[in-house]
Amino acid sequence: MAKLDPKDLLKTGAHFGHKTSRWHPKMAPYIYDKRDGVHIIDLFQTVELLEDACKKAQAVAAGGGEVLFVGTKKQVSGLVRTVAESLGQPFVTERWMGGMLTNKATMQSRIKHLKKL
Repeated sequence: MAKLDPKDLLKTGAHFGHKTSRWHPKMAPYIYDKRDGVHIIDLFQTVELLEDACKKAQAVAAGGGEVLFVGTKKQVSGLVRTVAESLGQPFVTERWMGGMLTNKATMQSRIKHLKKL
C-alpha cells in the first residue's frame, strides 16, 4: 500500500467535517479546530487510523471475508461502486439507512424483498 500523506488529504478536502452544530461529542479527539462553523478534522490522526483500517480490511479480505465499501457523497459514489464491484464486495453508494449494521435481521429481510421485485 502506498504511504498516505496528510497534504494529499488536505488537497482533496478530507479535512472538512460537519457543521459545529451537528456533531457527536465522541468525535472531539479527532477534531483539530473549527472554522466558519465547520469542524476541521486532524489529518495526521486520519492517516494513522486509515492505514490501520486498510491493514485490517486486507486481512479480512485475505481470509475470505467481506468488506463493506461505503461512499454516499456524489464525489466518491462512482469510484466506490467501481472498486467494490471489481473486488466482488458489497457497497452502499446511496442513502445510508439507519440500522443497516445494528439491525441485521430486518435489513436482510428487506434485501430479500427487493430481490423479488
